[in-house]
Amino acid sequence: MTVTAGAGEARARPVQVWLLVWASALAVVLVVFLLQDSLPWAVNYPASATVPVADWVGALMAWIKSNLSWLTRSITAVLGVPLDFALNLLAKNFKIGHGADAYVLPRLSWVGVCAAAFLAGHAAGGRKLGMLVGGCFLYIALFGQWTSAMLTLALISIAVPFCIVTGLFAGIWAWRKPSAERLIVSPALDLMQTIPTFAYLIPMLLLFGNSPVSAMIATAIFATPPMVRATMLGLSRVPSEIDDFSEMAGCTARQKLWRVLLPSARPTLMIGVNQVIMLALNMVIIASMIGAGGLGYDVLLALRALKVGEAMEAGLAIVALAIALDRLSQAIAHKQAKGHVHQAVSPSFWRRYPNLTLAIAILVVTTLLGLFVPAFATVPKAITFTTAPLWKAAVNWVTINFFDMIEAFRVALILNVLNPLRAFCEGFPWLGAVFLLGLAGYQLSGLRLAALVAALTAFCAVTGLWEKTMATVYLCGISAFIACLIGIPIGLAASRSDRFEKIVTPVIDTLQVLPSFCFIIPVVMLFRVGDVTAMIATVAFAVVPAIRYTNHGIRQVPPALIEAAKVSGCTPRQTFFRVQLPLALPEIMLGVNQTILMALAMIIICAMVGTRDLGQEVFIALSKADSGRGIVAGLAIAFIGIVADRLFNAWTAKARARLG
Repeated sequence: MTVTAGAGEARARPVQVWLLVWASALAVVLVVFLLQDSLPWAVNYPASATVPVADWVGALMAWIKSNLSWLTRSITAVLGVPLDFALNLLAKNFKIGHGADAYVLPRLSWVGVCAAAFLAGHAAGGRKLGMLVGGCFLYIALFGQWTSAMLTLALISIAVPFCIVTGLFAGIWAWRKPSAERLIVSPALDLMQTIPTFAYLIPMLLLFGNSPVSAMIATAIFATPPMVRATMLGLSRVPSEIDDFSEMAGCTARQKLWRVLLPSARPTLMIGVNQVIMLALNMVIIASMIGAGGLGYDVLLALRALKVGEAMEAGLAIVALAIALDRLSQAIAHKQAKGHVHQAVSPSFWRRYPNLTLAIAILVVTTLLGLFVPAFATVPKAITFTTAPLWKAAVNWVTINFFDMIEAFRVALILNVLNPLRAFCEGFPWLGAVFLLGLAGYQLSGLRLAALVAALTAFCAVTGLWEKTMATVYLCGISAFIACLIGIPIGLAASRSDRFEKIVTPVIDTLQVLPSFCFIIPVVMLFRVGDVTAMIATVAFAVVPAIRYTNHGIRQVPPALIEAAKVSGCTPRQTFFRVQLPLALPEIMLGVNQTILMALAMIIICAMVGTRDLGQEVFIALSKADSGRGIVAGLAIAFIGIVADRLFNAWTAKARARLG
């Protein structure tokens, strides 16, 4: 009994010490806040001490533009060749010659593309998937969005292979050299995934001009990280027996990599390809602001003109394209995971690849028919529909009948929740935030994490962006909190009921493939521009990880532990709260981490609807082509994400270690 009590006291002592440390730290921060008249520099970073990082970055970008313009022009020329080909093939026409004597070759027929989409879905997942993918393309055609959708698809069709190849080689390099992965690749990937999408556009606009090539490069940079991570993960998960067998068979290092390891990692690689496609589609929409055109540009113009119906139609076309590409790539990944291979002994190409052969034949025939029958070349207006008046009428009806209720909710939320929370965050001492976050890092993982977290937080202050940083933290924080408040209970309910999970899964799958623009449109219709609109759109966008990770975490608890609890006499309620929930907590916290990162990404896009934070800073920099200002604001946003990510990962690792 004495030994047990001594062990309990030993475990309790560090907890008591840390409670005392945190109480003292909070007391110090409170004293600093109360003495802000005497210590103003500790609350608001002095403007006279601001480090002009934005000016330095702007000067560097100007030097690059002046001295390396030959390089950027060469890159533009090289990348422009395949991009122009894809744009002409899918969205425009090929022009041979100049002037009146120019001969025009038609783009691919819309009928042929819809048929090819059906055949691709049929080959990957059967008739049901073929109907879904073909139906999505047919929907785009019938609602008059074909040309814009093909512009978007052309950009993706060039950007995605570039991302896959680049990510594959970077992942192989990082897997072979752990030091490079730790010191170079992982930090670079963290920055690439946390810097907001708008921030990518500014240097691209400055270096490569307002053109589709700029949009493609920005898209490629943003969408490459999932492929790098999937490659590293897939290669690390290849069973050691396969590696040993390849060496026993006498394979060289190159043969082992390309003929054994990469084929074995193919299912994980295909998941990376799926994520690349979805991120590329999301980025192409945003890149429409610097010359990409397509559906994103249509949404942007409609939002600026407050044309509700047109914005919804273009947004739904984006959704249809996203669903088609997502389901198709997922089906191919699933097929690879099952180890499906073609028969290498087939005597001819068309017998080995019947769907591909038929698709090519249909595309050729329908495109040639388009030379003689205009209905094959372009979608006839007689068969197209528009729902724009219906959307406008629906919004007007809701506004007229529920205006008082919506306005009362909006005003109450602003006055009672958002404004007080914003005032608290913006008034929080910068020195106190650096100190408290550094202390959290030290408690969770030691001195290295404490120094990293403190340095990244201090960067936001010393660059003169503290007030906007805290405005971002406030809006991201309240949105992530509400998303978790909604998502975690739904995930818990889904984990306890297979029937409820079958209802929830299609909904969160749909939310996951919706591009971020599409969350803004309906909310702007009802709540106008402002923080309330940004918060609601962000909650809808960021709620998916909270649901998915919670459900997955509960279901991944080993059945042996659940059986042991039942044998011990635990009721189902006790088993859930005392066994499953504590063991799933690290997984749930990973979901919270992802929710925060997704909320941060969405908050920046919500700068388009009137928020006053770092997103607005990036947006203003983009409109003025001020590279220094935009990149520094983008880095500040990225550092917020990295701080949250590192702290939550450290907490999760500690929880996993404690639970064994």
